[in-house]
Amino acid sequence: MKLIAYVSDERYEALPDVLLEFEKDGQSWETRSRASGAVYAELPPGNYRVTLQKPGFGAKRVNFSPGDTPHQFRLLSDSLLGYAWPKWLRSGESAEFRVHAVEQYHLELWRYGLGKELVAGLGWHDEHGPRATMQITPDGDYTRTGVRWNEQGYISPHHKQRVTAPPRSGLYYFQARTPSGAVFSFPWIVAPVAPSAPVAVLASNLTWNAYNAFGGRSNYIHADEFPPTPTVNSRQELKRYNDPNHATWGAADYAPLSFDRPEPINHLDPGEKPTDPIEGRAACHVAPAEWRLLAWLEQQGCPYDFYAETQLHSGVLDLDRYRLLILSTHPEYWTRRMYDRVKEWVFQRGGRLMYLGGNGLNCEVELPDESTMLVRNGTIRSLWPEGIGAESRFARRHESEAHLLGVVFTPSGMMTAAPYRVEAGDHWVFAGTGLKTGDLFGQASLHRRCPGGASGHETDKRSPASPVQTQLLARGLNPDNGGAEMVIFETPSGGAVFSAGSICYPASLLVDEGVSRVTANVLRRFLG
Repeated sequence: MKLIAYVSDERYEALPDVLLEFEKDGQSWETRSRASGAVYAELPPGNYRVTLQKPGFGAKRVNFSPGDTPHQFRLLSDSLLGYAWPKWLRSGESAEFRVHAVEQYHLELWRYGLGKELVAGLGWHDEHGPRATMQITPDGDYTRTGVRWNEQGYISPHHKQRVTAPPRSGLYYFQARTPSGAVFSFPWIVAPVAPSAPVAVLASNLTWNAYNAFGGRSNYIHADEFPPTPTVNSRQELKRYNDPNHATWGAADYAPLSFDRPEPINHLDPGEKPTDPIEGRAACHVAPAEWRLLAWLEQQGCPYDFYAETQLHSGVLDLDRYRLLILSTHPEYWTRRMYDRVKEWVFQRGGRLMYLGGNGLNCEVELPDESTMLVRNGTIRSLWPEGIGAESRFARRHESEAHLLGVVFTPSGMMTAAPYRVEAGDHWVFAGTGLKTGDLFGQASLHRRCPGGASGHETDKRSPASPVQTQLLARGLNPDNGGAEMVIFETPSGGAVFSAGSICYPASLLVDEGVSRVTANVLRRFLG
């Protein structure tokens, strides 16, 4: 018997006991996958039609020709998932919702701000054929190419399911539910046709994609490429867990990551409120956490336009038509074009920047097309400058982000949280707050992964690359001198930058009076 293939699910986990039938020229061969997901068979050379079946997963038929290396068959579990395509657009443009369900589902569109506004009920969806709303994933590593849902079987235009983006810019969510009680929600970034506010807020959709492991790869698991065999036990097989010298980014090159995939990390429960604690491992630094910033802006009565980072890259976002740009929780991955555009706007044309996150602009990505990104991690030994060969991955390829932000991420204090201590109580950012030098603020936080305060999860500090006029306002009390350094500086053109330097920061805006008042002072001063 010869090893001809493996079978895995959408997490690249090995699937045992999958029934496979190979058909060719009126003949049929049958086998089952083994405990490792391996498929052994003796097949004459040629082209085969293969049928795969396993309870709890969607059956499918594919064409297959045995080759020198084992084929990677992929099955999709019976679940409820979805995404909009495109995931970002402008008001009045339309997108297709691509939902995977094995029973009928109901869909609604909501806008997420200080409150949740039901925009439209999109009806119940089902098909006449059995399980015809079930999607099909391609074989192989579709984290590179995308899942391309609705391409198979929905060839009639009557099957296409499109929605026009509402007139108001903002963060929207599609919410799907089934009669059996399954729920899934997925975000949609709607930018304005033309600027409608003095403030532009960026969604960190490049970071969302870097951390999205749907399909079995992200920039943190199998960052460079898939191993040759699917996973049976992560603790035993992945170098991340069993190699003490393993570096997440130890390769020279990294396979692309497609945006054309569901993002389970961005799911929000239908009953969740912006003042609720942010539960789970991932939600605290992606869209659910960014929602808290948008809710706070609306609480402050501050109108804003919402954009994807990719729209800054493409030029849809015209910075010169805004007074203020706000970066949110964790904008870790940026293109060089984005960075240069913002830096020129701030230093040469008087733009104002509020960076309210942590570990931002830390690594360069490239966007070869509208659906794919390439992460330029480089070969590094650790997250410290000596392991990178520069202050950051971005600095290694371009320049330190501290030139623009005033601060740069370091691993000290990582995965801890603490309040800030005021270092410059006479500065105008603390006016009307009652805070003076030595006082603490930022004790309250919705961040449940790293509870303890507004300075935390991952934090930034000043560096030799920080502009000389950078002023320290407050410092987090995290251990190992790892507290976020809150800084501010102005540029000769009239531009200005305020940096909070902490992923946890937006999770405190709605629940900590000190954080809210300090941020409101900066917001109003920068808007002039």
